[in-house]
Amino acid sequence: MISRIGLVVVIMGLIYSSCEKTISFRPNDSEPVVVVEASIENGQAPVVILSQSLNYFSEITPELLASSFVRNADITISNGTKTQKLKEYRQRIARGYFIYYYTTDSANLSAGIVGEFNKGYSISIKVNEREYTATTTIPLLAKKIDSVWWQPAPNNPNPDKVILMGRFVDPPGLGNYTRYYTQVDGWKFFPGFNSVYDDQLTDGTTYNFQIEKGVDRNNSFNLEEYPFFNRGDSVVVKYCNIDKATYDFWRTMEYGYTNIGNPFASPNKVLSNIKGGGLGYFGGYAAQYISIIIPK
Repeated sequence: MISRIGLVVVIMGLIYSSCEKTISFRPNDSEPVVVVEASIENGQAPVVILSQSLNYFSEITPELLASSFVRNADITISNGTKTQKLKEYRQRIARGYFIYYYTTDSANLSAGIVGEFNKGYSISIKVNEREYTATTTIPLLAKKIDSVWWQPAPNNPNPDKVILMGRFVDPPGLGNYTRYYTQVDGWKFFPGFNSVYDDQLTDGTTYNFQIEKGVDRNNSFNLEEYPFFNRGDSVVVKYCNIDKATYDFWRTMEYGYTNIGNPFASPNKVLSNIKGGGLGYFGGYAAQYISIIIPK
């Protein structure tokens, strides 16, 4: 996962009395900003990816992306009673290219912090004499999926296409925020096109709702076809309770994704919980997994 957050620049021409005037200027290149993608899930070690923001007009190449990772950072995470320093690792993703991330030292797993329900966490990231901090919570697994099932895709002439439905149980009391992902045939988990929800309309109810197939935003996808699964798919749904800061980050991030290039969209600011001048987020996930095999 490589975080990319940029500012959208809209340039408009002004026309006066049938006379067109050309306005030319060169936008200033902004200084790179540290982008944080940090998370901790129940039963799992924390994972942190650091990168540098890119200028809006940068030509995105594999070399540029590979060089954007921030290395040799000093990262510590605490659960209030234990503090742990994370170790840097790398993973090959293509010939000659690696991603770099920080997590528990594999040589000392017993001393590592593992995510727990209903617990708070703080993180400190030191890069080039600057410190970035954030806090998050892994909430209780309050809102859950009771069951999932499939049914033929409505208004779709392809008989191999199906939709996935879920029955959700939302306990009384506002403030249950969630994010979901889907995995198909053992491949990666991808978040839904709109992956985060609050419970303003569902508080205290049990209801049925379509679970759209997750999307890989690094690749193009068909807006007409992306929600559907195929007959023969083996699907795992990852359904996570999250805190409000994590919800706000992904809500505003996905709004920005949806409205890129739309001149009529409202201005949008991605809400980060990173303090110290960084971008991105530190989020806790209370995860539930449920599986279904769709027959051919």
